[in-house]
Amino acid sequence: MFDTLSSRLETVFKSLRGRGRLSEADIDATAREIRVALLEADVALPVVRAFVAAIKERARGVEVSQALNPAQQVIKIVNEELIGILGGQTANIRLAKTPPTVILLAGLQGTGKTTLAGKLGMWLKKQGHTPMLVAADLQRPNAVNQLQVVGARAGVEVFAPEPGNGIGDPVAVARDAIAHARRNVFDVVVVDTAGRLGVDQELMEQAADIRDAVKPDEILFVVDAMVGQDAVSTAMAFLDGVGFSGVVLTKLDGDARGGAALSVAHVTGRPIMFASTGEALGDFDVFHPERMASRILGMGDVLTLIEQAEQAFDQSEAEEMARKMAASEFTLEDFLNQMLQVQKLGPIGNLLGMLPGMGQMKEQLAQVDDRDVNRVVAIIRSMTPGERRDPGILQKTRKERVARGSGVTVTEVNQLLDRFAEARKMMRQMAGGAGFPGLGRGKGPQARKQQKKGKGASKKGNPAARAAQAAQAKNKQPGGGAPGFGGLPGGPPPGGLGDVDLGALLKPGAFNPRGPGGR
Repeated sequence: MFDTLSSRLETVFKSLRGRGRLSEADIDATAREIRVALLEADVALPVVRAFVAAIKERARGVEVSQALNPAQQVIKIVNEELIGILGGQTANIRLAKTPPTVILLAGLQGTGKTTLAGKLGMWLKKQGHTPMLVAADLQRPNAVNQLQVVGARAGVEVFAPEPGNGIGDPVAVARDAIAHARRNVFDVVVVDTAGRLGVDQELMEQAADIRDAVKPDEILFVVDAMVGQDAVSTAMAFLDGVGFSGVVLTKLDGDARGGAALSVAHVTGRPIMFASTGEALGDFDVFHPERMASRILGMGDVLTLIEQAEQAFDQSEAEEMARKMAASEFTLEDFLNQMLQVQKLGPIGNLLGMLPGMGQMKEQLAQVDDRDVNRVVAIIRSMTPGERRDPGILQKTRKERVARGSGVTVTEVNQLLDRFAEARKMMRQMAGGAGFPGLGRGKGPQARKQQKKGKGASKKGNPAARAAQAAQAKNKQPGGGAPGFGGLPGGPPPGGLGDVDLGALLKPGAFNPRGPGGR
């Protein structure tokens, strides 16, 4: 959603890099470019004015004029001001002292309130709560049925005493739901209310009546992030008519300019609490202003990537995978399991986009296709357990059978096997610390000392014996791998990624078993 804004800001920052000092003209030009970038992103004009004024004031101050690198200091200022516009700090739900905690969802029709109710219910369940969804939207056709379906998928109970489709009193349903929650020990109640195509008096009165009946602890205004400027005027109308304590952004995976996300929190003074980033029920999380600002500025979002990995990967499995890598026991079966676990994290292009620096490689990321991963999975699944454990037994007839079973050619099977062999070789090097400072036998002083000491070892005089000794030393696998590195939860190696070229992994066809130019 923020690709256009990120690209414009990246262009602005490139013009600043390498300058020893910034003149008044430089600051004015930078502020002007940032203003244009924000206006093109459909950010509300009052927000743009406040943002640019704050940047110009701070850029002319001591923190930039006396900085060793003024350009980087300006980027730091932009990052901090962007965090401020997005709400400043991460906001949490206020839980009631006496359960149940009541959360009321309000917003226009089409913003995704009903689906969001299911996402919020599933998220609350993962946090250890016992949530219940309330079908108080009795006007939109099949709204009650939709909430029941979403609740069943999320594994959350739905209170729906009325069929809806214009039948029933939503205020009475909401009131009865609180009594039902107390009797059945539900500690959080999420009330899904009706919306309209536009703001009108009837909508506001009904939402206000439900609010007065259930006295919610949180009123969340659900806004479609693709709407643009209208989101700001709608938010102000709801703030005046009903009031709300937080904002939820939906459809952040869209290709709109995203100005609403940068405007609503600043204009209303209410924090953005949650964000929905996809169609799946799991595409929902707490909104972190600092992480969103980091993504917009192309700095990545490693913390979110780590959190997602911790949820998707089992720690014991990750440690076992790391042990296998270190012991050269990593098989195609293990590779298949890793691929399936990575798929749980979402589209691979999105995951790579969370890495720092990847914002400058948007074209390469756009070429990463998850269907290529599905082809790899199909090829491996077409093999027998014995073939997965020992790919060396895959001769011509076996490869032909695997190719027929997965709908690919023998050439593509060979390419996958070659890639797997290369990957396993790299894993052995990583497990041994080759090229990774701080990992096992890295490039540190102690490692160099050991290498120097090793050079003095005696060598056989016989050429054949000397060759055998060299082969034995080459195949010997040192220990000291990094537990958890193979499964992400353990995090990156302490010394970083050394000289590994991440860009090479993103070349067209790098994820494609067909190679460059494959379909």
